[in-house]
Amino acid sequence: MAWVLLVVAGLFEVAWAIGLKYTEGFTRPLPSVLTLAAMTVSVLLLGVAMKSLPVGTSYAVWVGVGAVGTALLGIVLFGEPASAGRLASLGLIVAGIVGLKLASPA
Repeated sequence: MAWVLLVVAGLFEVAWAIGLKYTEGFTRPLPSVLTLAAMTVSVLLLGVAMKSLPVGTSYAVWVGVGAVGTALLGIVLFGEPASAGRLASLGLIVAGIVGLKLASPA
């Protein structure tokens, strides 16, 4: 269950990272409130997952899920470049996440 919470926490990290773009420097009230809510949920779920997972693994997976998800949504939503090097680098992050899961005692 901790792994599920950790991945969901990472997905909420994606939500708040993308949400930051829509807040326009926290000048738009609704996107700002939703972004702050996503930040809160993300960190709370990370904390719960860390009760039974190692801190280094938890944090690395949380950041990895957030980074990959945010980069992919940046490509889809904002037309950011999807070069082969960029996609290969995201693949390496995913491989690292999988490796951490496989090497984790929990």
